Amino acid sequence: MTLLSSTEVVLYAILPIIGLIVGAAVGIVVFKLIQTKKIGDARQTANKMVENAVNEAKELRKNATREAKEQLDKERTDLEKKMRERESNISRAEQRIIQREETLDKKEQALDKKSDDLDNQRNSLAQKHADADKLKKELSEANDRILDEIQHVAQMTKEEAKTKLIDAIRDEAKHDAAKMVREIDAEAREEADKKAQKLVALAVQRCAVDHSSEITVSTVALPGDEMKGRIIGREGRNIRALETATGCDLIIDDTPEAVVLSCFDPIRREIARIALERLISDGRIHPGRIEDLVEKAKKEVDVKVKEAGENAMYETGVFGLNPELVRILGRLRFRTSYGQNVLRHSIEVSNLAGIMAAELGADVALAKRGGLLHDIGKALDHEIEGTHVSIGVDVAKKYKESSGVIHCIAAHHNDVEPETIEAIIVQCCDAISGARPGARRESLDNYVKRLEKLEEIASGYEGVEKAFAVQAGREVRIIVKPEVVDDVKAMYMSKEIAKQIEQDMQYPGQIKVNVIRETRAVEYAK
Repeated sequence: MTLLSSTEVVLYAILPIIGLIVGAAVGIVVFKLIQTKKIGDARQTANKMVENAVNEAKELRKNATREAKEQLDKERTDLEKKMRERESNISRAEQRIIQREETLDKKEQALDKKSDDLDNQRNSLAQKHADADKLKKELSEANDRILDEIQHVAQMTKEEAKTKLIDAIRDEAKHDAAKMVREIDAEAREEADKKAQKLVALAVQRCAVDHSSEITVSTVALPGDEMKGRIIGREGRNIRALETATGCDLIIDDTPEAVVLSCFDPIRREIARIALERLISDGRIHPGRIEDLVEKAKKEVDVKVKEAGENAMYETGVFGLNPELVRILGRLRFRTSYGQNVLRHSIEVSNLAGIMAAELGADVALAKRGGLLHDIGKALDHEIEGTHVSIGVDVAKKYKESSGVIHCIAAHHNDVEPETIEAIIVQCCDAISGARPGARRESLDNYVKRLEKLEEIASGYEGVEKAFAVQAGREVRIIVKPEVVDDVKAMYMSKEIAKQIEQDMQYPGQIKVNVIRETRAVEYAK
């Protein structure tokens, strides 16, 4: 193998380098040519874009100029139109002002003329006033002369004549008023058929006085006085157990063969009465037995209460009451007012209200329901504070009664003004039931005072000879002097006395005022 010379070695080493340099130079030249071409293309594209932008700008400027010109023309046209309208309005306003000025001128001329006429009238009135003052003075002097002459002729002073004239006018006015009252009464009777519902309701409307129960004790008969000791028990344990279980007080005194139960709650008093009667009948009296019999008596009374409420519903034909409201209604069986059983009273009011509502064309069902429940508050007035009216309203609201029934309860003692004919009917029927003869007891002192007050009111009128309270105070008969009181004045007197009785007295129902005038002709045969 021949060895290369150093020159060849160097040559072989340099040739690749030279090739790389030549390739790099060629690459650079080619790259520059390519870049030059791209720059030329980009310059052409840019020039074209600039040219297009200039053309678009010219077009936009041209369009904007045209639109601005059109907008300016439009605004100029609108402005000219508004100016013409404003000029037209100003012209019309000027015409109206000119017309008003002309009208004002005419009115001013008319006012000047009226002012002149008023001045003339004022002068004329002043002259007339002067003439009237002169005439008044002459009339006054003539009147004085006439009065002096009349007093001289009549032998009566001016004051005496005035008093006599006033008395005569008063008597004549009373006579005319009584005649007018008679005519009005006659007209009212003729119109009764047309206005029956309103007139009857107003005629019978009266408010019954509210009462509280006077009966707070019950008496239990004993087979013998030795039973009192057994009821008391050792050291009083039996009587204490009975009072604790029932809530009633047992009064054991010197009354022979009787024990008194005292309690404001009629239900508790009834439970105590039943339990005590069964203890006496059974004979076994001790605290344990007392508690058992009291519990049985409570259940029995609850059954009686429920049955009483249901019987009241069936008897009056009022259905659909809440069961709890029926139970409360049944409690009224053991409640009394002036000796009148409140449940029987409520049933009676319901039936009366139904009859009256049917006659007057009112709501029969509403009237009967309101009449049955009007005193429902009395069943709870020993347990809840307040009047039985307010308690009854709250109970009715609680158990979803209708507003008509609630109003009947609220208005039956005029706690609120009655606004429906059904409420007036219930109010009237409550008074009728409580005021009928024998319905309620009245103390002797109050009864005598009421009769004396009636006779006192009637006797206080001029011309009354005698006055008598009859029919248990439901009628007052007045005998008048016929020479003092004529027929018309008698009618007037009856109305005046009735009005005074209504103002000065409180009474159940109504009182008949009967004025009697009679003339007797007496002659003797000789």
